Amino acid sequence: MSTLDQNTALQFDALRRAGVDDEHIVTDHASGSRTDRPGLARLLERLEQGDVLTVWKLDRLGRSLKHLISVVDELGTRGVEFRSLTESLDTTTPGGWLLFHVMASVAQFEREMTAERTRAALAAVRAKGAPLGRPSRVTAHQFRLVHEMAGAGKTQSVIASTTGLSRAVVGRVLRGEIASLARFDPEVESDPVSIVSAVVQDVRLDEMKSDG
Repeated sequence: MSTLDQNTALQFDALRRAGVDDEHIVTDHASGSRTDRPGLARLLERLEQGDVLTVWKLDRLGRSLKHLISVVDELGTRGVEFRSLTESLDTTTPGGWLLFHVMASVAQFEREMTAERTRAALAAVRAKGAPLGRPSRVTAHQFRLVHEMAGAGKTQSVIASTTGLSRAVVGRVLRGEIASLARFDPEVESDPVSIVSAVVQDVRLDEMKSDG
């Protein structure tokens, strides 16, 4: 149980009425979004075959349906049963086990449907010849500038600092990995070849100054 829940006393009372002794009640000082709950971890390690783990609500045990199913399944392999008082889920009864497995089946079905939708969407994108992944932020001007400077013998570091791109992106452009994603930048009206010539000239002047 969580002490941050407003119904702490209600949780204690419900567990006692369910037959849980006070010395067996474990409390965690954690919010519902946290997964590092040392009290619960110690309790799970201590459980033995024939024990019944009782919680006030399902979210006291698992922070997601996938996590909950995983924990209850693992307990089952150790011969430990599970009860959730609020949801009336009790694996000590045939009906409780049936309900739990229905929940597990629904969760698995949803995962498979999500995966199938993802595969179908990717297949449709590939069929259209569209690129996969996030849209590139490389403009058409930057794309041309990268290739022009590389052709002039400039290093990727110089190209990156000149174009404002990272070295990794410059490398991807030169390898042709994002060539089809380059977009035209309407704000750039000057001739990219002239810009490259000026940039290369400036770099050479800087190199000459440093040599001198």
